Amino acid sequence: MADLNIPEAPPIPGATPLHSGKVRDLYVLDSGPYAGELLMVASDRLSIFDYVLDTTIPDKGEILTRLSLWWFAELGVPHHVLSTDVPEAVRGRAVVCRRLDMYPVECVARGYLTGSGLLDYRATGEVCGLALPPGLEDGSRLPEPIFTPATKAALGEHDENVSYEQVAGVVGADTAAALRERTLDVYARAEAVARERGIILADTKLEFGAGAEGTLVLADEVLTPDSSRFWPAAEWRPGHAQPSYDKQIVRNWALSPESGWDKASGVAPPPLPREVVERTRSRYVEAYELLTGERF
Repeated sequence: MADLNIPEAPPIPGATPLHSGKVRDLYVLDSGPYAGELLMVASDRLSIFDYVLDTTIPDKGEILTRLSLWWFAELGVPHHVLSTDVPEAVRGRAVVCRRLDMYPVECVARGYLTGSGLLDYRATGEVCGLALPPGLEDGSRLPEPIFTPATKAALGEHDENVSYEQVAGVVGADTAAALRERTLDVYARAEAVARERGIILADTKLEFGAGAEGTLVLADEVLTPDSSRFWPAAEWRPGHAQPSYDKQIVRNWALSPESGWDKASGVAPPPLPREVVERTRSRYVEAYELLTGERF
């Protein structure tokens, strides 16, 4: 297990810390109209290879929050956000959201083959038990989008791709079918929106919880560079890794001779050079502006 080195959630008046993750901090609101509900704060932290880096990316938390809010409004599906009226200390990078009974499944939709899906395909010809045509390459567009769920791993451990049947065994057949249908529906809508803006949505990870009377509610973040692979459509060339609007810049630097880091060493990557920080921030901002049509 990686040494995540996640800092404690900073104190916020009127809120009690509940949990700190790789990027987000959760609090319970103590008073006011949403007492007992959750305050979700997106930090500027960045993680790669299950390590939370000491170096942060300026404005990342605000970019992720604003982009998620834009998508929630764009998609028009039930979601967990109750209010953006948050304490001044976290304004712009936090939301008030409802408590949900979260399903223990990472709901992944893939329209293109890359990442862990590519590794599985090369080994077995399948992804999450779904057989795919022969001859696909890194970056190939799939005949149709597929639902490739994963288990939610403990902090510091890798999520593990699982079959649809395994998901059904955990959450029940009806819920599994609903998760698959909603995930592929959200992907289809978002993929069309992104394509209009010159961006390929290669894949995305969604999380859902159970709302009142079993309503399926979209939660956490949605369709950001942290949870999705966005590629410039004009530069898409199957057969190799694609340029992307995400933290791939950081991954590439960490694995390069320049960083001096050994991934197998068991120690966290070194601090990021300023140039890598600036390039990464620039890519996040570019993705936000291209997708929303708004200036950051």
